[in-house]
Amino acid sequence: MKRRLIIISLAAGLPMIAAGGVYARRDHAVPEVITAPVTRGAIVSAIAATGTVEAVTTVEVGSQVTGTIQSLGADFNSIVKKGQVLVRLDPAVMQSTVEQARANLERASADVDRLQVALADADQKLSRARELTARQLIPATDFEDAAVEKQSSEAQVRSAEAATSQARASLKQAEVNLEKTVIASPIDGIVIARSVDVGQTVSASVSAPTLFVIAADMTEMQVNASVDESDVGRITAGQTVNFTVDAYPNDTFHGTVGQVRLNPDVSSNVVTYTAIVSAPNPELKLKPGMTANLTIEVARRNGVLRVPASALRFQPTPEVMKAYDGTADISIANTRAAGSTIWTLAAGRLDPVAVTTGATDGAITEILEGPLVEGTKVVTRASFAGEAPTVKPATTSSPLMGPQPPRR
Repeated sequence: MKRRLIIISLAAGLPMIAAGGVYARRDHAVPEVITAPVTRGAIVSAIAATGTVEAVTTVEVGSQVTGTIQSLGADFNSIVKKGQVLVRLDPAVMQSTVEQARANLERASADVDRLQVALADADQKLSRARELTARQLIPATDFEDAAVEKQSSEAQVRSAEAATSQARASLKQAEVNLEKTVIASPIDGIVIARSVDVGQTVSASVSAPTLFVIAADMTEMQVNASVDESDVGRITAGQTVNFTVDAYPNDTFHGTVGQVRLNPDVSSNVVTYTAIVSAPNPELKLKPGMTANLTIEVARRNGVLRVPASALRFQPTPEVMKAYDGTADISIANTRAAGSTIWTLAAGRLDPVAVTTGATDGAITEILEGPLVEGTKVVTRASFAGEAPTVKPATTSSPLMGPQPPRR
């Protein structure tokens, strides 16, 4: 029985001995402390987005008539001028249509001449019948027949004249269609797409087929960026944008927000809006269709005193406090550390410094008030080997990023 009690006592005492050993080791151990200097600089709040590079102005050149491509006057990447011939369609069909329309016009004109002669004859017969009727030399019915004949001739002349006008319009339309077999560039620019080859037949029966796409000016591009609905309220015209493209990963391009379009894009219940970013392209590196990774600067504070955000979340444990100031009673330190507190390490002591914080971008935080000066070393982490550091929940509110939720 005594032996069992001894074993139980030893078993109960082992954890206490082990704990005592740990604290004994910590009494002589020095925790690992990581510090960072207080700096002065800019704090930028930014929104990440992706988009597609496009030319500011692009014109699709199409064909308004059906025909076969006879020749091409430009190719991919060709620099073209306004009025330069891009495509010639085979004009044979249109020329025959013009000739047929011209023949129809001549026939209609001849019909008008013939009917005008008939009208003049009917007019003379009516005048003679009127005189004879006045002398009572012919019956009244003959006079009536002559009057009807004249009216009929007049109607036929008007109809022939209308047919002549229609034939003239058909000839004009045929001549216009013939002119449309020669397709010219509507603007100065560069060809970025060509959709046809010589010998290909294009059909304009339903809609004008696109033959070329011309970009007006490749030195000025734009990026159509997709912005999440939760971020669109922070984007306004004039904000600075930096972006990269996969073709030039080491180059950073710059632009400016021009507008945020109101038309939403809904895909898989995700709502995004399109922000148009103007991007100068003097070296012509940006090409239409490139994917851009954008950082939109929505707010900036320049020349402010700042510390790492992790310094505001650091909270020393009693063991760490004891290692530096010889006491394990952290209640006094916690009382002093209430609110926004940063810990400094100087002369072998951890001291809390009360500060007032301002803007933050999540990584660094502005210090508005407090005894900190540029270059002061602040503690961002302190713990013994193998021990997880203790941090306080982040409750800093930022005019750049809005209220920050507690970190878990």
